[in-house]
Amino acid sequence: MVKSFSEYMEAWLYGPEGYYANFKAIGKEGDFYTAVSTSRFFGATIAHYMISLVKEKKLSEDLSLIEIGAHQGYLLGDMIEWIAQEAPQLLERMRFGIVERFPALREAQKAYFRERFGDAVKVEHYADAAEIGAKEAFFVANEIFDAFPCDLVYKGKTALVDQKHAILFEGEDEEVLATAGRYGQEKGEVARGYENFAASLANAAEKIVFVSFDYGEKYVRPDFSIRIYKGHEVFPLFEEGLDPASLFGKSDITYDVNFAHVSDAFEGAGFRTAAYKTQLKALIDFGLMDLLGQLAKMGNQALYLRELNKVKTLIDPQMMGERFKMIEFHRNIG
Repeated sequence: MVKSFSEYMEAWLYGPEGYYANFKAIGKEGDFYTAVSTSRFFGATIAHYMISLVKEKKLSEDLSLIEIGAHQGYLLGDMIEWIAQEAPQLLERMRFGIVERFPALREAQKAYFRERFGDAVKVEHYADAAEIGAKEAFFVANEIFDAFPCDLVYKGKTALVDQKHAILFEGEDEEVLATAGRYGQEKGEVARGYENFAASLANAAEKIVFVSFDYGEKYVRPDFSIRIYKGHEVFPLFEEGLDPASLFGKSDITYDVNFAHVSDAFEGAGFRTAAYKTQLKALIDFGLMDLLGQLAKMGNQALYLRELNKVKTLIDPQMMGERFKMIEFHRNIG
């Protein structure tokens, strides 16, 4: 049966045997690294920024902190740990949650939080952000927009995939081509689902701050960026000799994010684009150097140097610092 590429990618990542349907290791033992797996200071710095918004009265102490696409839950756990150090009074008033639709991942997350925090922290789970119903919420996500299924366009045609995993540019999906046309895109990926996601998030709380990190640019590339990660190796999807059938559901498939599309989707749902920065600038602006300074004052030089080396990966322009971007949206925030 011939499918659109977005249907094919949906099955690859989220089908019954899809890559994300069950827990997969991230980091050295997995197929790729993320900022979260690199350093706990990534989550700590975002938590520090969230606390600053509370101090500035832009958010109240009775807010919900929700991670979307949490994998095992390391990012949320790192943020909670920092809140306990910098503003422990918030732990008594805040709610914590994860938006996760897969039961297997929910169970892995619950086990992780029990192991890390025991009964001291309660984390609620939601299948969809619209279920949350909070008054105020700070949402955080890392590398979720590149995991939305996408369609492929080339010379006015959209990609179809046949039973043998062959990609054929013979489709004429008008919606996909219209979206591509909006960004002057003749070749590359067109994400599906950003608009529905933003609308769902808009119904999650009255006041919202949403911070997300991903790789991409605020313009479209004039070429395909879609690629497969397996065992820390990268395989362009259209690489000669590549056999997608052998990697289907067993590896991650991803592409560069068009942040202009993300912004348009969120602004269409009533959000304001509050910031768009490189990961380097965002983490520095959020207070990363202050946190490292606090660690240095503790006097454990070996620990400080070890963590500093990890942080360099996050902010080095030749590594994650420039390649990854932060985008921040506000809804009803003064």
